[in-house]
Amino acid sequence: MNPNTLEEIARLSGVSRSTVSRVINDHPNVRPEVRARVQRIVQQVGYHPHAAARSLVTKRTQVIGLLIPQAVTRIFTDPFFPHLIRGIASTCNARGCHLMLSLFTSSTDQDSLYRQVLRSGYLDGVVVASTTLDDPLIPRMIEDGIHMVCVGRYPDDRVSYVDSDNVRGSRMAVEHLLRLGHRRIATVTGPLSMVPGHDRLEGYRQALEARGLPVDESLIAEGDFSEEGSQAVMQRLLATGPTAVFAASDPTAIGVMKALKAAGRRIPDDVAVVGFDDLPIASIVEPALTTVRQPIEQLGATATDLLLKLIEGEVQEPQHVILPTQLVIRASCGS
Repeated sequence: MNPNTLEEIARLSGVSRSTVSRVINDHPNVRPEVRARVQRIVQQVGYHPHAAARSLVTKRTQVIGLLIPQAVTRIFTDPFFPHLIRGIASTCNARGCHLMLSLFTSSTDQDSLYRQVLRSGYLDGVVVASTTLDDPLIPRMIEDGIHMVCVGRYPDDRVSYVDSDNVRGSRMAVEHLLRLGHRRIATVTGPLSMVPGHDRLEGYRQALEARGLPVDESLIAEGDFSEEGSQAVMQRLLATGPTAVFAASDPTAIGVMKALKAAGRRIPDDVAVVGFDDLPIASIVEPALTTVRQPIEQLGATATDLLLKLIEGEVQEPQHVILPTQLVIRASCGS
């Protein structure tokens, strides 16, 4: 007699085979006490349902995708992404589903992925991170009714997203510099083709305008969220004579600080610097970086949880979740 069968589990649980099947496939029409008893027996006998057979019943593969339409080298050098992926993976593990990471570097890669994976039904849904405003992938998935959640605000009400409060966070950073007496505050933005870059610039503008100060466009320079790119941008901004810089990410801030040090500018005596992220490097760089803390792992975990709820029908309408940010004051701004 093989104990790892639905019939044996049904006998040991004192229920019908169909009830055992409903419990294993997470069907809602099972009394809680019956569900608990069957699950206990399933665990005792070490039964593992066949994934392919289960997917025929549930119409699900128990696999979700993570799509990051950025250059592959960026994924492995930007410390934002490991924290995000950790949050996504932890929720997948807790909910018993598998994660497939998809990276592509060209429109050909994207088209191939779309045909072979997204439209094939292999994935139950996808989390999309770090997309640009003009990325054609999002409209295609909307049209095809694919379950998805974006990490980062997306300007279409039909798309669910989870994001940090980028506008308020950047406004807090600039307001802090204003309270310290700075008036020539420069900013190295993120890419303005991406919503976080746009939103963090908006917070910068709002902080100045709330104080009745003009926005000097010469103090605004677009960066790419990278250390190397931001260092080059800051070298050009030096000629504008800023006394403080709001950097739109921590890697951006590190690049800014390198440019300032190379030019002989003392931080914070000559130029104060504030970043955005609160990555681990922020507390160990010299001087320690004042920055805006965003809950990166929570972004990934919340987006994944929301995606699974959409897949399972627990929520029907698109959801828009904004997580709070916090200003973390350290030595780089001089306070």
